[in-house]
Amino acid sequence: MSDINLSADNDYEPGALLEKPKTVTRRAFFWAGWSSFWILVSLWSFSVFRYLVPRVSYEPSSIFKAGRPEEYPLGSVTLIPGRKVWIIREETGFYVMKAVCTHLSCQPQWIEKEQIFKCPCHGGRFRKNGVNFAGPPPKPLERVQVSLGDDGRLFINKDHIVDFASVLKVSASF
Repeated sequence: MSDINLSADNDYEPGALLEKPKTVTRRAFFWAGWSSFWILVSLWSFSVFRYLVPRVSYEPSSIFKAGRPEEYPLGSVTLIPGRKVWIIREETGFYVMKAVCTHLSCQPQWIEKEQIFKCPCHGGRFRKNGVNFAGPPPKPLERVQVSLGDDGRLFINKDHIVDFASVLKVSASF
C-alpha cells in the first residue's frame, strides 16, 4: 500500500467533505412546490370567501327626515326606534339626542311621569335635556344636528354632534 500524504495536497481543506452541496436538492424542490401549492389554495379560498360575503352595510343612513314640526306637540319626547334618536320639542324649539347610553350603549327609556331618561342596563339616569345625574354614565347623552329641510320636515344628521346650546327655533305658527 502506498502512503497518501494529505499534507502535501495544497487544495485540501479539513471538513470540506462535510459541507452541504451548493445545489438544489430534490427534497428542497419538493417542499418548495408543496408550499407554493398550499399558498395558492389558501389565496383561492380567501377570494371565494370574500366573493360570498356581501360588502353591504345593513345599518340605516345616519342622515334622514323625521317629520313636520307640527306633528310633535309642545313638551313631547318622541323616540324614532329604527334610527335610535329622541326628538324633544320644548318652548325654545327642537333638539335631538341619540338614544344610546354613554355608559355601555344601551337604549335609555323615557319615563314620562318622572320626566327623566332611565337606562335599563345599569341604572343611569338623565334629565330631559340629556344631562346625566345618577348612575355610572360618564357624560350626557349626545345631541345631534337638526335643521328644517326644504320640504318643511325635520332633517336630522346623527354623524354631526352639536353642543347643548344648539336648538332648532321654530315659528309660533306650528
